[in-house]
Amino acid sequence: MCGISGFFQAKQDYLKKRSFYEGILESMNLALKRRGPDDQGTFLSSHFGLSHVRLSIVDLVTGHQPMLKKSDSHTWGIVYNGELYNTEELRKELISLGYSFDTTSDTEVILCAYLEYGPDFVKQLNGIFAIAIMDQVNDRLLLYRDRAGVKPLFYSSPGETVVFSSEIKGLFCFPGISPVLDRDGLNQVFSIGPARTSGNGVFRGVKEVLPGHYLICSPEGIRQECYWKLESHPHEDSYEETVEKTMFLVEDSIRRQMVSDVPICTFLSGGIDSSLVSSICARELKKKNRQLTTFSFDFVGNQQNFRASAFQPSQDRPFVEQMVSYLDSDHHFLECGTQDQAALLKDSVMAHDLPAMADVDSSMLYFCSQVRSFCKVALTGECADEIFGGYPWFHKEECFLANTFPWTMDLKARQVLLSHDFLRELRMEEYVKQTYEASLAQVPSLAGESPTEARRRQISWLNLKWFMQTLLNRMDRTSMYSGLEARVPFADHRIIEYVWNVPWEMKAKNGVVKNLLRQAGVGKLPREILFRRKSPYPKTYDRGYEALLAKKVREILEDSSSPVLRFLDKEKTEKFLTSPSDYGKPWYGQLMAAPQMMAYVIQIDHWLRTYKVEVLSGI
Repeated sequence: MCGISGFFQAKQDYLKKRSFYEGILESMNLALKRRGPDDQGTFLSSHFGLSHVRLSIVDLVTGHQPMLKKSDSHTWGIVYNGELYNTEELRKELISLGYSFDTTSDTEVILCAYLEYGPDFVKQLNGIFAIAIMDQVNDRLLLYRDRAGVKPLFYSSPGETVVFSSEIKGLFCFPGISPVLDRDGLNQVFSIGPARTSGNGVFRGVKEVLPGHYLICSPEGIRQECYWKLESHPHEDSYEETVEKTMFLVEDSIRRQMVSDVPICTFLSGGIDSSLVSSICARELKKKNRQLTTFSFDFVGNQQNFRASAFQPSQDRPFVEQMVSYLDSDHHFLECGTQDQAALLKDSVMAHDLPAMADVDSSMLYFCSQVRSFCKVALTGECADEIFGGYPWFHKEECFLANTFPWTMDLKARQVLLSHDFLRELRMEEYVKQTYEASLAQVPSLAGESPTEARRRQISWLNLKWFMQTLLNRMDRTSMYSGLEARVPFADHRIIEYVWNVPWEMKAKNGVVKNLLRQAGVGKLPREILFRRKSPYPKTYDRGYEALLAKKVREILEDSSSPVLRFLDKEKTEKFLTSPSDYGKPWYGQLMAAPQMMAYVIQIDHWLRTYKVEVLSGI
């Protein structure tokens, strides 16, 4: 994985101020350096600036970027972040068409595919990617993002210039782009955060290329093209055929995503998703007489402090130990302590350029930094719940029927600390309602479906377009912050396309949650793992962590320079800090309300202060 950035202006001549614009490219690389610590490069021409930092995974020697191709007086260039999983098939096809290659990298294959097939070449790619292509012949810049939105790509367009970057911080290196927040951005943070409306970069003027889309930036302006979208149609395969095809797609995706010139590992929680990925990886490595390395995550003291709940029914460790024995993996039990978890809340903001999933993010940052000491590439079980229907809102009636986002049904947990004046200006309920209805209006419906099935399709859409995007953002930022490439084989677009149209009675046959995936995994996992009840990402049950957060929030309240104070009600916040916590009440998804809300306030304050965010007056 890598970090990409750059700029384009058809009416500009950057070479007239070469040192100035080269300095901007270097600043962009410095801002994104954690994504690519192994190498970096820049390119500047009259109309284009490209920069790249590299994490070397494939073609360790000759994969330097920006990569250029020259013909006569014309030059094409590319910077690329991601991994292509059908490189060899495309390379063979292009060789048959007369192309020759100087490297073994997928970067060169992508650029040659563009030269051969034009802008729609992206339809032939299987992978995760953010791509910027410089086309000097047609004087245009093309920006591409993968179908599921695994890799980020932000942009802004001050004047007639287009500036792009893997992370928002890279945009702020360009003159005229600054961290400004209007009412829409505040609602993104306070009303629906840590989720984000697709394409919304929170800061005014900052956008993100939509998943499954690309932009053509030319002297005529910016044109957006959709190259992939979900389509609804009747499912015609039998149940047996559905199970068989599902397993083929899952296995094929995992095998493809094992491609690497450096050792790989897996995250292993003892749940069906990560265990299935680990099982297939272990089997493939054993064919080469190699042992799989696995990692599990927990919190210091949880063995003593854990209390089972509807959200967290069991601890992971017993199931992890069973899987380690089953796989014969080289396993590492990682634990995060209270101090590290709290301290890394600020690093989480720096990784996202935004407030994030609070302590879920900070702990994942810690774990990824530990994994990076052993491996550069990890495969995860992320996204299976969104695709196969593993969350409570697929099953619980009050969630299923809620006329709002089912992971944030009650806004009171978000409003409890905010001042009345700010809430009146924010109009939180109105914003959430409009955002929710706008998302539902995009659902590709299927004629003839029952109201219940139509609602399940809506819930699935919301999961894929909202909840899964939040988790993919978390996985990318927390892993890349330590130069770790985390892959998500369940997010293969072929799996998403196929399972989207599988009816619920097949996905949850006999009333068993995610039974389609469980049946597909028969023979590949122990039965206790295969039918284990879902238990989400672990949480700390150490009350000392909550006390530490409360202390930090009080320090914010006592510091008159704290920028978040303009949004808080001090009296309500003090009362909140002294009230007993509800560890069963969710704040976002299945995250505990009290600790998460305090951590989120800490993150917002650090974000506003560190990024020197300008909040427009009157808000």
